[in-house]
Amino acid sequence: MKNQHPYHDESMWKGAPASNFGLARQLRVRLTAAELLMWDKLKNKQFKGYKFRRQHPIHKFIVDFYCHELKLIIEIDGKYHDAEEQQIEDFKRSELLQFQGLHEIRFNNEEIINDIDLVLKKLTGLINSLPQP
Repeated sequence: MKNQHPYHDESMWKGAPASNFGLARQLRVRLTAAELLMWDKLKNKQFKGYKFRRQHPIHKFIVDFYCHELKLIIEIDGKYHDAEEQQIEDFKRSELLQFQGLHEIRFNNEEIINDIDLVLKKLTGLINSLPQP
């Protein structure tokens, strides 16, 4: 029998509530400078031939970038992620997403803006370490 838990499924949305899809659409219009720069490198399957989606609903969250083929989430963190409370929330969020069988890598805005080539090198290293689809 198939697992019926609404947040543990094989879809690319993992049971995301309908309300998150409209919010994700709004967020796609308001990308940060770092998100725009990263999206410029990921869109149209130009990074290693993988399809990435931006501001993608998964579970009860909206992730910055997602590749369903790799089950890979890329998060780009602003300054508010430095706060201890937010780090605790990020940790809980990461645990839930890992429970879904997803992989996550985080970069901060400065890493993206100041050295996108190094970010892409780190991303390549992670992708090479993942089970290939």
